[in-house]
Amino acid sequence: MRLTRVTRNALLVGVFFALDKGVGFVRQVIIARQFGLSEALDAFNVANNVPDLLFALISGGALAMAFIPVLTESLTQRGERATWQLFSYVANLAFLVTGVLGVLVGIFTKPLVTWELGVAPGFGPEQQQLVVNLMRLNLIATVIFSLSGLVMAALQAHQHFLLPAMAPLFYNLGQIFGAVVLAPEQGVHLGNITLPALGLGVYGLVYGVILGAILHLGIQIPGLIRYGFQWQAGLGLHQPDVHRVLRLMGPRLLTVLCIQLIFIVRDNLASRLATGAVTALTYGWMIFQVPETLIGTALGTALLPALSEQIARNQRESFHQSIQRAVQVLIALTIPLTIILGLGMRPLLDVVFGFGVEGTDLLWRVSQGYLLGLLGQCLVEVMVRAFYARQNAWIPLLGAGMTLGIYVLAGTQFYRWLGAPGISLADALSFSAEAILLTFLLVRSLKRGFQVLPVLARAGLAAGISGGVIWLGQAGIQWGHSILMAGGLMGLGGLLSLPWIWREMRLLIRL
Repeated sequence: MRLTRVTRNALLVGVFFALDKGVGFVRQVIIARQFGLSEALDAFNVANNVPDLLFALISGGALAMAFIPVLTESLTQRGERATWQLFSYVANLAFLVTGVLGVLVGIFTKPLVTWELGVAPGFGPEQQQLVVNLMRLNLIATVIFSLSGLVMAALQAHQHFLLPAMAPLFYNLGQIFGAVVLAPEQGVHLGNITLPALGLGVYGLVYGVILGAILHLGIQIPGLIRYGFQWQAGLGLHQPDVHRVLRLMGPRLLTVLCIQLIFIVRDNLASRLATGAVTALTYGWMIFQVPETLIGTALGTALLPALSEQIARNQRESFHQSIQRAVQVLIALTIPLTIILGLGMRPLLDVVFGFGVEGTDLLWRVSQGYLLGLLGQCLVEVMVRAFYARQNAWIPLLGAGMTLGIYVLAGTQFYRWLGAPGISLADALSFSAEAILLTFLLVRSLKRGFQVLPVLARAGLAAGISGGVIWLGQAGIQWGHSILMAGGLMGLGGLLSLPWIWREMRLLIRL
């Protein structure tokens, strides 16, 4: 059986995303066991928002997504030397802008935290000051990421996915070091070995983030060497390709701003709820991100360079077929998985995180809210990249603006009625609406639809069967809520789903 290049890349990215999510899950469990649903952990989670926003705007989702199509075209038409010159100019510009903005955020951190429309207006004064201190330290990692994110984009443009896929894993390892060595008051025991403990508390978590950022960049350096990277000074503001990147980045920057503002709105609302709401939403999002990343992000990441190349070579039919196959696979995988995880994972959450009955119920309901948007978010991953491959950044901006608007309107009402689960439900509603809009506009642009009704029907049937098995097992067996039985029921539900979606599973190899 011969796999296509996109399938091989998607599987490679998916495997390392799985490792990353697994290690990230271990990291979060370690942190949860140390800090629980506490004010300190709420402060740490909120403090990540503005630094994450800067990274996403400058060299993460904003610049990288606009960068890959132009880099791919430059590599295809003008060769390595011109491509690395373009990379140098854009990397220099990104580093300079991130540094300047980082200084400004460091100066104005306190009002950004305490303002009524800021990140944590509902926290008390001491907790707000802790957020300020942690956020300023986090900015160091943001500056490092301003380069690392662009290196990742450059290697992906060369169809090299191994090191970029490994980078998040090393980032998590740095954070684990912070959690098990820098933060604890007493050394963690690993068999007969007791690790040193520096007792830095929640500050140790931030230093772990900085170490992780250094590792994230460092692991990718050999890839630059392999492809003959030679750094060049200057910003290249007179270069046409730099202008094209910046033109694409303009709307993409606003798109990512809309997406990142959702996290700030989330924590703004959650800071007004009881202690632990911020952490429950953060952990619920992390749980949701496991299937979303392994399916939607992995597929979209591997698909973008191929779609960009198809557009550069004017292969319109191949472009349409690639997207159609991706959409069919996403529908087949996400609909049953939403039901399986949503119904079956509570016993796992109880054992893993140890938040107690109330805390576990809160985390479960929040995760269920996010999971209702799994198909929508995965479709957005592919649709956005389809528009960027065509160097159209305005349609994704329209979709992100609508998503933010729906999220704010729904979230400000739902959190009053449902608490933290209402906020995650607003997330699912808004991203699902964006997926519908982007799909409609892409179909209209291509003047061709996608064949999805048969797979929707089969995926729905698979979800119904798997969900029924889990529900009956939990209701009819006294020990159906144990972790062993929960895992067994979810596994059985997945196996019973496979015959109905096997066609799409086989389709994976032809992406």
